[in-house]
Amino acid sequence: MNEIVILSGKGGTGKTSVAASFAVLSKRAALADADVDASNLSLLLDPRVRRKEVYRAGLEAVVRLEECGDCAVCAGVCRFNALRPSDTHTRPAFQVDSFLCEGCGRCVPMCPRGIIEMRERTVGEWMESDTRAGPLVHARLEPAGENSGKLASLVKREARRVAAERGLGLLLVDGPPGVGCSAIAALSGASLVLFVAEPTVSGLHDFERAADLARHFTVPAALCVNKWDIHPVAADSLEAKARKMNVRPLQRVRYDPSVVSAQRRGKTVVEEDSAAAQDVRDLWREVTAA
Repeated sequence: MNEIVILSGKGGTGKTSVAASFAVLSKRAALADADVDASNLSLLLDPRVRRKEVYRAGLEAVVRLEECGDCAVCAGVCRFNALRPSDTHTRPAFQVDSFLCEGCGRCVPMCPRGIIEMRERTVGEWMESDTRAGPLVHARLEPAGENSGKLASLVKREARRVAAERGLGLLLVDGPPGVGCSAIAALSGASLVLFVAEPTVSGLHDFERAADLARHFTVPAALCVNKWDIHPVAADSLEAKARKMNVRPLQRVRYDPSVVSAQRRGKTVVEEDSAAAQDVRDLWREVTAA
């Protein structure tokens, strides 16, 4: 199965706009949104959820309040101040503030009554949906939820399963910004990574970091400079740097206000006629020929 991953190195470069357009153009692809912290591919593809599963990661302490003797030993040993008197229980007891609990488990052996236990924490959910562009697997991580890399891996694994079940030979992955755990998970197993970068100082810096990541994992890489015409000199510098890092520059995409207009109507760039839409179509032809 071919797997094309779209990364950016930073947020706001147009990565999801390109990924959604590729999804529409491909017609025979499974889709995965590996940006689990701020999933937004679904905003452009109007998904109809047909499966939803809870995602659990990490541990948190839980007190059996009915058995608590209000001794406060647990509160004294918790360095995160996560254990405090309950203001909702009918009798004096200590309860855990799940936002402060770090899951270290220090309180468990210290409780004289042995009524504290560690339980797996629910930190989000993942979904399998149908869209007009094909099946989509996406997820939502709760604020401050941990193990985004693990959830991104789960999303890709489920998307591969869906692709195999439906006989689809291509997986398109909308990756997260940055070079952290979820970006590494998104990149893993890719046939090609396409970087979408803007012609700015920060765009060049973050592209270099992302390209280093692809080079480390020996994934073939290509570059698309988005909104190249707002700073042609910087666009040239980006592509020159890409060549030095063994990243192949592909079709550029010009700045086009109609992109935002299409998105306001819930459409991808290529579902309406515009200069940028033609650029993205040309980019898709180059990517599939790579």
